[in-house]
Amino acid sequence: MSQADQLQKLMRENKLTLSCAESCTGGAIAAAMTKIPSASDYFLGSVVSYSNDMKVDVLGVPEELIEEYGAVSSEVAQAMWQGILAIVESDYAIAVTGIAGPTGGTPKKPVGTVWAAVGRRGEEPALWNVRASGTREEIIEQSIDAVLGKLYELINV
Repeated sequence: MSQADQLQKLMRENKLTLSCAESCTGGAIAAAMTKIPSASDYFLGSVVSYSNDMKVDVLGVPEELIEEYGAVSSEVAQAMWQGILAIVESDYAIAVTGIAGPTGGTPKKPVGTVWAAVGRRGEEPALWNVRASGTREEIIEQSIDAVLGKLYELINV
């Protein structure tokens, strides 16, 4: 059983809902969750905010955070997480922002730098740097695995 299948089972059993705000994964987390039949029982929606303008205009990320910390930062990941919860009234939310490559990295933020926020409404999210590596596809897959694993862990306590 895949990680997404296990997560779906757990969410359905506990009557929980989920939403996502994705940047570097480009909707791949939502796609992983919704390719399973009956995803509508728990998956409420997703925003792919690839551009900074979308992060600001749709998710409500303060421009000042992007200017001060950059779009790839813990601060922006947390603001994206808060933004998707403000739009979609789900029990849990996932937010990711990062550099999947192969270009776009810097010495301070190399390709594979991915910040994630995962958590339950009304609580502080788990916030961490995934530090993925490999090809663009591998970085996206590692990011998906990391956030879905963390979500499973948070629900299954």
